[in-house]
Amino acid sequence: MITRDWVQEFMRYLIVERGYSDKTRIAYEKDIHDYQLFLAETGNESYLSVDYRDVRIYLGFLTNEKKYSRNTINRKMASLRSFYQYLLRQEVLSENPFSYVHLKKQNQRLPHFFYEKEMEMLIQSVQGNEPLEQRNRALLEILYGSGLRVSECSELTLSMVDFNLSVLRIIGKGNKERYVPFNEATKKALLTYMEAGRRELMTQHQAKHDYVFVNHLGEQLTAKGISYVLNQVIKKGSLDLQINPHKLRHTFATHLLNNGADMRTVQELLGHENLSTTQIYTHVTKESLQKNYRQFHPRA
Repeated sequence: MITRDWVQEFMRYLIVERGYSDKTRIAYEKDIHDYQLFLAETGNESYLSVDYRDVRIYLGFLTNEKKYSRNTINRKMASLRSFYQYLLRQEVLSENPFSYVHLKKQNQRLPHFFYEKEMEMLIQSVQGNEPLEQRNRALLEILYGSGLRVSECSELTLSMVDFNLSVLRIIGKGNKERYVPFNEATKKALLTYMEAGRRELMTQHQAKHDYVFVNHLGEQLTAKGISYVLNQVIKKGSLDLQINPHKLRHTFATHLLNNGADMRTVQELLGHENLSTTQIYTHVTKESLQKNYRQFHPRA
């Protein structure tokens, strides 16, 4: 019988061999735990006895009773498929009952992004020489200028910033390393913040660490903290905009592609493993559509 020890072995495998983050590991563990509860409630507590019919019953449960979205169900199926594939490799099972389940993905929504004028207005709304104002300006510049994930921004350390080459050394998903350039505006904002605002906050609270972005107590600015800061920027600037860190990442990719960057370059900058993930950014703005229409249609 497969016990929780096998689940823990799988969790260790995800972290040590696959290089997944704790956040991803927790998501996998929850999906497996939910399935364990379902099996217990239906009188089938052994993973060894699960077959394709049981999987279909669980699929119906998630769809009709839980009413989960197709994307959520897809994620849960993928977690369990990976778990059973691990058990297959460990020769605990002779077949993966989840390998036969393949659901169509929902149509992907176009990612929300800021237009260039909106982005410029947002950045210009953050002015001032106070430590937190300098930090907020640098934060906006780096999220938009380099397209970092919020976790990557939170984990950014001083040694990862190369001002001579104007590049960031980023440790992304799966501990994969990549280099991302930053522009002159980002460089200026970062230097101002690191040499003045950050130093003042660190000295004031006697903090000692290498994280670039800090909160008002000189401690590492967490991913949640970054989201909070961005919302406060919007409120303080009285801007009629919706913001979150990923929207700035969407904006980074959209503006690059709309201005002629090739897909492979954007994939590398974003740290996407598959090009298909980057292709969600192939949408274009209405302005770009009109421009291309006028340029190429013979009667435009």
